[in-house]
Amino acid sequence: MEIVLILLGLIGGGAATFFIQKTALKAQTAKVLKNAEIEAENIRKERALQAKETFLKQKEEHEIFIKDRERKLQSNEDRARSKEKNIDQKLEEFERKEQEIEKLKSTYESKFEILELRMQDADKTQQKRVEELSKISNMSAEDAKKMLMEALTDEARTGAMATIKEITEEAKLNANREARKIVIQSIQRVATEQAIENSVTVFNIESDEVKGRIIGREGRNIRAIEAATGVEIIVDDTPEAIILSCFDPVRREIARLALHQLVSDGRIHPARIEEVVAKTRKQLDEEIAETGRRTCIDLEIHGLHPELMRMIGRMKYRSSYGQNLLQHSREVANLCAIMAAELGLNVKLAKRAGLLHDIGKVPDEEPELPHAILGMKVAEKFGEKGEVLNAIGAHHDEIEMTTLISPIVQVCDAISGARPGARREVVEAYIKRIKDLESLALSYDGVTSAYAIQAGRELRVLVEAEKVTDQRSEELSFTISQRIQTEMTYPGQVKVTVIREKRSISIAK
Repeated sequence: MEIVLILLGLIGGGAATFFIQKTALKAQTAKVLKNAEIEAENIRKERALQAKETFLKQKEEHEIFIKDRERKLQSNEDRARSKEKNIDQKLEEFERKEQEIEKLKSTYESKFEILELRMQDADKTQQKRVEELSKISNMSAEDAKKMLMEALTDEARTGAMATIKEITEEAKLNANREARKIVIQSIQRVATEQAIENSVTVFNIESDEVKGRIIGREGRNIRAIEAATGVEIIVDDTPEAIILSCFDPVRREIARLALHQLVSDGRIHPARIEEVVAKTRKQLDEEIAETGRRTCIDLEIHGLHPELMRMIGRMKYRSSYGQNLLQHSREVANLCAIMAAELGLNVKLAKRAGLLHDIGKVPDEEPELPHAILGMKVAEKFGEKGEVLNAIGAHHDEIEMTTLISPIVQVCDAISGARPGARREVVEAYIKRIKDLESLALSYDGVTSAYAIQAGRELRVLVEAEKVTDQRSEELSFTISQRIQTEMTYPGQVKVTVIREKRSISIAK
């Protein structure tokens, strides 16, 4: 029984605890709900406040926008009223000016009518006077006018002719006097040196034994020298001398220097000859370039193209109608400088034109053009000025002179040059014929080089053994001879020799 009571007590205590916990939970739930309601109310109020602020802000912005728009509209209206007012003022001013113009027009029309009436009266009066004068002089107005014009014209022509004659005579007198003065001073200040124009060079040797070594076995050495240089070697009975014959002085100089080196060295055979000739040709090219450079330095001519300097150096081995071409060009340059100084012209430009005036005589390729025109084209190619180009091209009157330097160059060329009459045509024709011979042979396929020797009486043609056979060599010789016979004019006979040589070279290492 006690145990039952105890159990009931335990059960009654658990129910009480459960009841207490339940009551506490209900109170807590109510408290949470109340807090949630309070927080929801706060959030609602806050959101309402934010919405109100946003509304007020947008309202304020809208009011600002409306006010700005109204202000702009008001400004546009004011501007439109101002323009309208200006237009009204301009219209009023235009109407006022139009009224003034109408008044002036009416005033001038009345004045013009008065003037026209006066002119009519003057014409009537003039006509009456003319009629009275015609009656008195028995001559019409046109005849009188014509007679007066003829008298005035004759008087003016007579006076003008007298003045022109006086001025012309005075100008001629002064011009002749000044020209003589300048030419005499120029000639006195520069001495002209002359050199004989040659086509041969004499090579001196120590003894006649050297001749045999130069000729070589069966003439192979002399043939090798002639083939390598294009110069004819004449070995005759002249003691201690060998003659080198060629129209080109550069070729003769190469042959002379090469022979000198071969004789000094003692080794003379075809391979050595080719080596020495090639080396000599290179050395001569360097010497030509140095000669051109030194010439420009001596004459104080600056800025000249290197190729023009090289062509000036080649002048050393050319002759111009009895003078060394380089010496002739230097003299012309100095004469031009003196005359330009006397006349108050550009001295440096005149000196430059004088040095380059015969540059057309020494080009590497020589087309069918006068040397003055060719020289002008060469100088133009290398950037020379227009005054220099005109002076070069006009110094033999091939083109019209357009600058004052051109006649100076022409006169100085005549002062320095020594041209003995008919020799001019003979030398030019001879050189042209020799060059035409070589050009004709070089036009064929397989021809490596061609040399006109014996004053143009023999043409030696060297061909490539790989391209030209022995039979083709014979045909080529005949074909060239027939072309020379039909296309060229020459004295005597021209012998055509075609040389074909097969060389096999191997190198032992």
